Amino acid sequence: MRYVLATANPDKAREIVTVLAGFDLQLRPTDIPDVDETGDTLEENARLKADAIVAATGEPAIADDTGLEVAALGGAPGVRTARFAGPDATYSDNVRKLLADLDGVDDRRARFITVALAKFPDGREIVTTGVVDGTIATEQRGLGGFGYDPVFVADESDGRTFAEMGDEKHEISHRGRAFRALADKLADLQA
Repeated sequence: MRYVLATANPDKAREIVTVLAGFDLQLRPTDIPDVDETGDTLEENARLKADAIVAATGEPAIADDTGLEVAALGGAPGVRTARFAGPDATYSDNVRKLLADLDGVDDRRARFITVALAKFPDGREIVTTGVVDGTIATEQRGLGGFGYDPVFVADESDGRTFAEMGDEKHEISHRGRAFRALADKLADLQA
């Protein structure tokens, strides 16, 4: 069975394709417009994206949404992670805002959460979640990854940020966990 990826983010798509290497995946067609992420939860946003792809293509879709929750910021940026520094924010803008907001703060605990969702044209869906706990570094380190990777240090890592880890990040990352769980459920469905 072929699945259409809902994400228009090439960095996310690359990671998802890596984790779901055994599945027939098609990148989101470029003529499908962006979906407004108006949901109040990560799952709602993932569902909005999946529903749009199913409606546009008539094929099963795989979507996700990810949030970074920082304890000292009351769980922010949360569902607004990609737009933390504003609607047109770049990765760098978001990281700079996060570091500025945490300047002088000792409690730098954080966690990443990814909700992965497969939606089928008949309305069925499979939802999985991946979580990784960690801390926010005081400065950016590393050249790999994207988004908040240069400042996120997973509790399970050896002190390196995700941006310093390379592909080994997928073994402990929120996205890796969510999509491996989704892959297991999709494999059971196809068996």
